[in-house]
Amino acid sequence: MTTLSRPLQAARTKVPAVTALFWVIKVLTTGMGETASDFLAHTVAPPVAVGLGALGFGAAMALQFAARRYVPWIYWLAVVMVSVFGTMAADVLHVGLGVPYAVSTVAFAVALAVVFAAWHRCEGTLSIHHVDSRRRELFYWAAVLTTFALGTAAGDLTATVLGWGYLGSGVVFAVAIAVPALAYRCGLLGPVAAFWTAYVITRPLGASFADWMGVSPARGGLGWGTGWVTLAWFTAIAGLVTYLSLPDVRMRRRGGRCL
Repeated sequence: MTTLSRPLQAARTKVPAVTALFWVIKVLTTGMGETASDFLAHTVAPPVAVGLGALGFGAAMALQFAARRYVPWIYWLAVVMVSVFGTMAADVLHVGLGVPYAVSTVAFAVALAVVFAAWHRCEGTLSIHHVDSRRRELFYWAAVLTTFALGTAAGDLTATVLGWGYLGSGVVFAVAIAVPALAYRCGLLGPVAAFWTAYVITRPLGASFADWMGVSPARGGLGWGTGWVTLAWFTAIAGLVTYLSLPDVRMRRRGGRCL
């Protein structure tokens, strides 16, 4: 089979190129998802909040699957709603069902391993170099949703159960996310493994700092409020995604790489 040229691959894929800006927006979505979930849970009844999160998640996924190519605002809207709903899924297990964070962290890790195993069995790779078929896209978003739930449980485990606090957890995960990058550059970790390892870590990284900004000083935070933190992080995401949607920026990035 003839290998597609990079511009043609980029035009067909439904995920963005993995650049520094990709990671910045990804971390912002994780933080916003955390505080948005908490804000909804404390503003309306938890079942209503979960219902709203599910509706938003479903609508965003419908838009993403209906798109025939990567569209920045549609893709990142989907990521935001995955973040909100993934946070709710992890919180429901702990708050609603009383499942300890240590147990839910292990459970979501096993679930992610199952998703990866099924994806690799069907496609022969976990690379996101081009997510250009419905089946690949389903596997991709299943993995993304599971990483958000896993990262939420892991972040809450370190911040509350292990007693690191939100700021302490954020610093630890900020250091941890550099490990796969360095391992990849030193040839100790393949690009696919490095990508997904870093992808999982972005969730507790962003959520820890967002929680630190939003929760009260009594809980070790700055006390800015989850609503205001959600608005601030959403504004930053919207600005960056708008920048990515500019025609000249999209043209320059069309030849970018995805792992």
